[in-house]
Amino acid sequence: MISILEVRGLKKNYGDFAAVKGITFDIKEGEIFSLLGPNGAGKTTTISMLSTLYAPTSGDATIGGHSITKDPMAVKQVIGVVPQEIALYEDLTARENLLFWGQMYGLSGKSLNSRVDEVLEQIGLVDKAKNRVKTYSGGMKRRVNIGVGLLHKPRLLFMDEPTVGIDPQSRRAILDTVKDLNKQGMTVLYTTHYMEEAQELSDRVGIIDHGELIALGTQKELTLQVGETDTLILHIGEHDDPEALANSLDGVPDVLEAIATDGEVSVVAREAEEVLAAVVTKANDRGIKIRSIDIREPNLEAVFLHLTGRALRD
Repeated sequence: MISILEVRGLKKNYGDFAAVKGITFDIKEGEIFSLLGPNGAGKTTTISMLSTLYAPTSGDATIGGHSITKDPMAVKQVIGVVPQEIALYEDLTARENLLFWGQMYGLSGKSLNSRVDEVLEQIGLVDKAKNRVKTYSGGMKRRVNIGVGLLHKPRLLFMDEPTVGIDPQSRRAILDTVKDLNKQGMTVLYTTHYMEEAQELSDRVGIIDHGELIALGTQKELTLQVGETDTLILHIGEHDDPEALANSLDGVPDVLEAIATDGEVSVVAREAEEVLAAVVTKANDRGIKIRSIDIREPNLEAVFLHLTGRALRD
């Protein structure tokens, strides 16, 4: 798969303070790549450099084959940006905002009006298009903000924490919009400090903290890198012996630990699916009835805690 974005040694200093410390990563055409980290980790500074708003102190990146330091105007033709802050004129309607920003992108006439109609459909605001933005909820404003970034049909869309401070329903709408855009072929760089968003959306995740990219990969790769494990919770019959089942699992390949509690057995393994059949077979051999099984997979919060020693939202 071709890389649409290649970042090499990107740094940004403000005096003696290093906001971004020489990060390197790439994004493949057609994927959703999440940059996950706490507030102040360097996510917005990274987006600002990649969108050519800030000049890097050193390093470079190419987007669609164009350097952000040598050919920023060409880069701007490839990208769309949804900033963390709302960048709209509140006294204008949603449609008027989109028409204005479309003209800034060089669109005009029938093609502009047609594209605005398409974007309003994409962001789910056709019925509210003639209402002034100042009457909108925070979530609706953020959807218009996304629409502005889509007007010129960018190949790569930067979304900087687009769900901060909005209600759950609007958040759900935005996440669904991101997935729909990706299905249509758009590549997305999505920054967030919400672990569950990165888990739901991402093909790959880069974990950033204190300006450094401390881990990179698919969710499965990241959990394997830090040795995180799956846990099978076996809910057994009321009259069955959990201790007997736990003891029987000793020595089963890939089972790291089996712990008996009242009516349950917790089985710790590298990957739950690899031991599930063997565990069920052991229970059947001993006439133990398994009423239900829960699988608790490791998450990105656990990876971040393992790598940094603190919770993601500290």
